[in-house]
Amino acid sequence: MTTPRISQRRLRRSLLSVAAAGAALALATPAGAADVDTGLPPGPAAARAAAPAQTAAGWAAGTRSYLVITAPGDTSSVRNAVAANGGSVFAHYDAIGVVVAHSASPGFATAMRSVAGVQKVGATRTSDVPADAYSPTLPSAPGQSPTSLTETARWDMTRINADKAWAVSTGSSSVKVGVLDTGVDDRHQDIAPNFDASDSVSCAYGKADTRAGAWRDVGTHGTHVAGTIAAAKNGKGVVGVAPGVTIASVRIAEPGTSMFFAENTVCGFMWAGDRGFDVTNNSYYTDPWMFNCPDDPDQAAIIEGVRRAQEYAEGKGSLQIAAAGNSNYDLANKRTDSSSPNDSTPVNRTITNACVDIPTELPGVVTVGAMGNGNIKASYSNFGRDVIDVGAPGGDGAYGVYSTLPGGKYGNMNGTSMASPHVAGVAALLKSADPAATPAELRARLGTQATDIACPSDGRCTGTTAKNAFFGEGQVDALKAVGGTTPQPGRYFENANDVAVADNATVESPITVTGVPGNAPAALKVGVDVKHTYRGDLVLSLVAPDGSVYSLEDFADSDSGDDVVKSYTVDASSETASGTWKLRVRDIATQDTGRIDTWNLTF
Repeated sequence: MTTPRISQRRLRRSLLSVAAAGAALALATPAGAADVDTGLPPGPAAARAAAPAQTAAGWAAGTRSYLVITAPGDTSSVRNAVAANGGSVFAHYDAIGVVVAHSASPGFATAMRSVAGVQKVGATRTSDVPADAYSPTLPSAPGQSPTSLTETARWDMTRINADKAWAVSTGSSSVKVGVLDTGVDDRHQDIAPNFDASDSVSCAYGKADTRAGAWRDVGTHGTHVAGTIAAAKNGKGVVGVAPGVTIASVRIAEPGTSMFFAENTVCGFMWAGDRGFDVTNNSYYTDPWMFNCPDDPDQAAIIEGVRRAQEYAEGKGSLQIAAAGNSNYDLANKRTDSSSPNDSTPVNRTITNACVDIPTELPGVVTVGAMGNGNIKASYSNFGRDVIDVGAPGGDGAYGVYSTLPGGKYGNMNGTSMASPHVAGVAALLKSADPAATPAELRARLGTQATDIACPSDGRCTGTTAKNAFFGEGQVDALKAVGGTTPQPGRYFENANDVAVADNATVESPITVTGVPGNAPAALKVGVDVKHTYRGDLVLSLVAPDGSVYSLEDFADSDSGDDVVKSYTVDASSETASGTWKLRVRDIATQDTGRIDTWNLTF
């Protein structure tokens, strides 16, 4: 089986396959921007200029961007000091005491650190600010391709019971989710019905740009994320987790590089707070440092500036959801980083747990790990005890997350970037069900309603079934979020313990059924998830408590596909329900092996 490549860079995404009206094209892409003009001024705490005030002609080589941190409130004296010390004010956020300054002077940061009232100063990048910052180019609006694809069952939605949740609620249009990403294609047939142009913006370079279309996708990533959250339930393409809620695009990625620098993230969170977003999705880390360390003055300013902006947004009622990252890295046991800074020349550096992934590890942010199809950690997903809050489908191996792409297209991606929007969608359903719920209450409910998942046989996974390093408090559940119920206790039974399937061997996995009176139903549901590298070797059967054998499937010897992930219906009405049932798997050949990953019975 071929495992798709997962990006280790800023975006929490990887390999992608695109389908337009039935045509398929495999490609890997950067990020994206969006396109809608609000015509509205920024909110009270947003950057004071909505459109660029400088021209590209005023740009100078060597210009760097800095966060200057002071006390919240009136920042005028610090802004005056910026000008007096060889800099210019690009944007300022008085409500949190953050000034975004530009300077080409090598001594700017040192000079500003000695200014009265200045608490921290830090360069946000190790490369020059692009000339485009002073006169940004609007992203193009992609031509749209109509689709003949219709909404079908998808493994990721089934795993979190979203398909069952839609029968109860699709979410409220008064609930708004901000997609802080590469932008969103607002004209996509599956996104347009739920898109709010008036609250969409570009925060690339750290200042709100409200021109029409500034928010459009400069890649593909943000559009894919947006579809997972809230693609419309309109009979076309795909359905999002919360297809009735509203989405807005906040493009924080810069064109060309698709990088998400600290000033962009600050602007995005401030916009989210001022515009009353209920939830934001953050499938990225803040460039150029994978981890920001408080003992470095530049990185300390980045931590403080983004932390204040996140805290501001949360104080305004916004819950931030963030991807954990795709490096298969233990976030609770940090030792080294060889990928930063990623905007110039990375260096090998020793780090500690004091260094943080931003915004993923900021207080109040829900950190999401990625899962494959089953109770498994995706191979690439970062992990960490007391760091990962919840898990969600992110795709792995043969299973990718299928969602929207710019131009009316659809395709698969894999990554914690794809897991995070599933959680953002569930959070939006929670908010729809309880409009008065605070971010803290939503955060708690995501965990308490999640399905507990035990650690696999992997020494890196520490903790309990209720909370561990791989899955946090478990996999989120959309059905519980809308007040629905899963099958009642005593009617749904599962065995998630792995059983190895060796060559030319027969193995069984038991489930003991209790509390179900009388006989089993005529439509007993048997859910099977068997991992195997050649399913043509397999014969599957259900063994009743009295030893009766019901054939499920004898795969053709020529079936070279991987795995068996299916649901079977068995007429077991002659069998007593209570007792020990067994899934029997027989391997009739050599060379290929596997395991019973999980199976279940629904009475």
